[in-house]
Amino acid sequence: MRIYVLGYMGSGKTTQGQKLAKKLGLDFYDLDALIEDAAGMKVAEIFAEKGEQHFRELEADVLRGTVLFPDAVIACGGGTPCYYNNMQWMNNRGATVWFHLPPEIIAGRIKKKKAKRPLIAHLPDEEILPFIREKLQERSYFYGKAQFHFDLSEMSVKEIAAGLCEAIPQLR
Repeated sequence: MRIYVLGYMGSGKTTQGQKLAKKLGLDFYDLDALIEDAAGMKVAEIFAEKGEQHFRELEADVLRGTVLFPDAVIACGGGTPCYYNNMQWMNNRGATVWFHLPPEIIAGRIKKKKAKRPLIAHLPDEEILPFIREKLQERSYFYGKAQFHFDLSEMSVKEIAAGLCEAIPQLR
């Protein structure tokens, strides 16, 4: 079973996705790491040198390559579901799981490492929370198409894994 983990940057897709994969006995992949391997450069460098459009095209190509991982949890970038019909593509090829958190928690997390986040690296700290709220509002349409929604401020990975095992017979 292929599980795509979605959510805004800083929502815990990679950290909690790794834990989820371990609990379910699946391999784990981070889409940004796969993109960096394919491009031979960091995500921030791709944005800076080639622009967001190039990054999104590469992201869609690398995402489609994940069909080679039949039993895996794949943590996607925050914008992955919003471009090139990626959300429908993921829903057709696996289970999609949206990890969400309140914007205030996300802001607290990403301020610490904003230099590694191309979309907010240029923002003063006081503009990060309003930016997150705006982007979450724009992206919630796509995130909302995920088959499973989990609020990480209210659930543990153990509870999420149990819920997925109950809902998806192949995971039992």
